[in-house]
Amino acid sequence: MLQTMNESRNNLPRALIIHEADAAALKTTSGEYPSHTLSPRQTCDLELLLNGGFSPLTGFMDRQTYEKVIEEMRLGDGAIWPMPIVLDVNRSLAETLAPGGRLALQDDEGFTLAVLDIEDIWKPDKRREAEKVYGTASQEHPGVRTLFEDIHDHYVGGRITGIQLPMHPDYEEFRHTPAELRRLFEKLGWRRIVGFHTSQPMHRLQWEITLRAAKTAQAHLLLHPVVGISRPGDLVYHARAKCYQAIGQYYPHGLSILSLLPLAMRMAGPREALWHALIRKNYGCTHFIIGSNHGGPWQAAEAEPKFYPPYAAQELLAEHQQEIGIEMAPFKQLCYAPRQNRFIDQIDAEDTGEECLGLSAREVAERLSRKENLPDWFTWPQVLEALRAVHPPRSRQGITLFFTGLSGSGKSTLAKIMYGKFLEQGSRAVTLLDGDIVRRNLSSELGFSKAHRDLNIRRIGFVAAEITKNGGIAICAPIAPYAETRDAVRSLIEEHGAFIEIHVSTSLEICESRDRKGLYAKARKGIIPEFTGISDPYEVPENPEIRIDTADLSPMQAAQEIFLVLLREGYWDS
Repeated sequence: MLQTMNESRNNLPRALIIHEADAAALKTTSGEYPSHTLSPRQTCDLELLLNGGFSPLTGFMDRQTYEKVIEEMRLGDGAIWPMPIVLDVNRSLAETLAPGGRLALQDDEGFTLAVLDIEDIWKPDKRREAEKVYGTASQEHPGVRTLFEDIHDHYVGGRITGIQLPMHPDYEEFRHTPAELRRLFEKLGWRRIVGFHTSQPMHRLQWEITLRAAKTAQAHLLLHPVVGISRPGDLVYHARAKCYQAIGQYYPHGLSILSLLPLAMRMAGPREALWHALIRKNYGCTHFIIGSNHGGPWQAAEAEPKFYPPYAAQELLAEHQQEIGIEMAPFKQLCYAPRQNRFIDQIDAEDTGEECLGLSAREVAERLSRKENLPDWFTWPQVLEALRAVHPPRSRQGITLFFTGLSGSGKSTLAKIMYGKFLEQGSRAVTLLDGDIVRRNLSSELGFSKAHRDLNIRRIGFVAAEITKNGGIAICAPIAPYAETRDAVRSLIEEHGAFIEIHVSTSLEICESRDRKGLYAKARKGIIPEFTGISDPYEVPENPEIRIDTADLSPMQAAQEIFLVLLREGYWDS
């Protein structure tokens, strides 16, 4: 056995928050420094730097450390660290900074959380970073896509001095720093602790895996789910936390503790698994559970690419566990065998022809959206009740109908008809966010450049997401010509409810012939620059939920086609 006691805890993770009086003074002087508003991912990274979760790091990596990490998975002193932790900033800010200067790091409300002493500023080779860290440069990998689309092109490195941790207004009793958890373990007399990482709700299968691991290691159990930024398609953490609380009663009394981890996952497969193990060691774990595909992106369908071989994460951690001082608790892919009434190794079941059952997260969500029950072998009633609260039937979910198409395609008319239909139904609050209305009331200062049109659509998406999150219906009808922006809005809204993209595919010729406002004529004459369909492209949606051409349909006929699709899919009360 690698580690049976708390010997690693003698090297306590280093927190970077300074004393209160010094912090108050630094907070005052930080007003003189240039400032950077942290993204959600950066806020997660900063919190784990400040509380010691990323120990031994003392700040965002400088270029030399970054290069060594992506090439060798090691820090400058040779210690293993597989993930680059960098502060990305936009070019305009980067051009104002210089080594030797200081940068105030602020949350989205303008509170300074830390000050960075700038040591390095550089522009990384993102393709090389993707290939080294993720093993691919394909943007089908969501981590790589984030790197190329959301991460700025300049990195700033240096030590940080912490003023205060980010504030969390929820689940305070389940949020712990490494030092707090270690003190709790000490108080309870826990010497061996198995950590369990998850970004999904826990059911009987996960309970079985964790209980087996605790028994094998003769250890207590830390349920340590991610509540920072998890994988696309994961249930929002507010909902998952209720499931974790519900499952706690099924463990033997005194065996487990629930603590929420503010981590921004990268989905980097084996490197991710090794990183997770190091973080759990800092939180006081002696063992860490690793599955067959730990740390990679979800694979929602067989046709989607598999970026990492099965058990690659276990192989990498097994190679380094002795050095990093935490023992792996591996488990194989399990499934439920009805004949035996227990969970068994899926490979063994395939070899013997044993019937073996399982449900994916997508299948669970689909069943709940159709008001179907989940089988008793899969979960417990209390967990199911918590899930139903966040997976209401589609007819009671918040939804966004997002009409997109050329000017004159008929999208605004269809949006108004659907708005009236939902008002007539009366079961949910409904809001119409027409392109022209939003332009007058929300984006009146914006022009029609690509950047301004992009910002306008993102504003519409933000408002629609808030409406959807609160169980309402948002009906949007902008032109929304750019696929990347539409995808960003979809991702934002699907965290909270349904996103129905409706491509009104009426041809340019028909739209131009309708030209009631004379916009196309002005665009043809060059009076209106960058006009969609004439002097600026419209990127046709590849896979909208609904595609409809109004050339040969009256507005009411087209609206009825949309209504029938919504009825079939369960979004309209039958």
